[in-house]
Amino acid sequence: MSESSCQASGFEHRMIEVDGLRTHFLEAGSGEPVVLLHGGEFGASAEIGWEHTIAVLARHYRVLAPDMLGFGESAKVVDFTDGRGLRIRHIARFCALLGIESAYFVGNSMGAVNLLADTTAEHPVLPVRAMVTICGGGQIQAGEHMQALYDFDATLPAMRKIVTALFASPAYPADEDYVRRRFDSAVAPGAWEALASARFRRPGAPTPPGPGDRPFERIRVPTLVVEGGADKLLPRGWAAEIAARIPEASSAVVDAAGHCPQLERPEAVNELLLDFLDRQSRPAQAYARSG
Repeated sequence: MSESSCQASGFEHRMIEVDGLRTHFLEAGSGEPVVLLHGGEFGASAEIGWEHTIAVLARHYRVLAPDMLGFGESAKVVDFTDGRGLRIRHIARFCALLGIESAYFVGNSMGAVNLLADTTAEHPVLPVRAMVTICGGGQIQAGEHMQALYDFDATLPAMRKIVTALFASPAYPADEDYVRRRFDSAVAPGAWEALASARFRRPGAPTPPGPGDRPFERIRVPTLVVEGGADKLLPRGWAAEIAARIPEASSAVVDAAGHCPQLERPEAVNELLLDFLDRQSRPAQAYARSG
């Protein structure tokens, strides 16, 4: 395992090799580990997805935010037979190499869907102790905003449409610097190709099951399902419906937030995260004090 690091913005940028694949991640804080999994839209990365979350959680926890395969500074690879499975297994190996046997996980959009896919599988591989899924698990609604996510043609106007789809506030697509930042991430060498090719589906191939078709009753870890109250991509009320099917689950709605409430309403989301994580870690802390 090769590794390098540099200090920036209150967290470390680190690089390791996971089964020969370059893997970039952000790390901050100490204590019980929290793994953050970013979304899957063009231009996504760990830093873009969690820039308002890492420092807050790092006051109490060891925070690890990897760039998933195909994103950010991690390797641009695609598995055409099991793309989601490759990313999940990669994160499992990432955790193993860092000596993480049990962790809290937080995922947004694709990151949340990957968590639900693994924890509903017959043989989960991620070391999930408890999890928070943010705007991932409901059925994406067809329309202009869904098309914006799929039709990115590596132009600034197309990236502006993606940003419009992700946020409730019009301030984000109007922010030229913000749109450019996501655009630059989306057109980094290999980034567009990795994500665009991952969306290929052989003509005539069966449609994969929808997010709501998973056997949620298999989930055996405490779960919080978070919905953006003004999400343009998911229907209202989806979080409560899914949480009702998961043992030991609860749901919350972040008002005036779109598909990335951890960016649009970070104070509200950070409060939810800290409250949830504290409730999960409290028994362990109490036991340590009495031991």
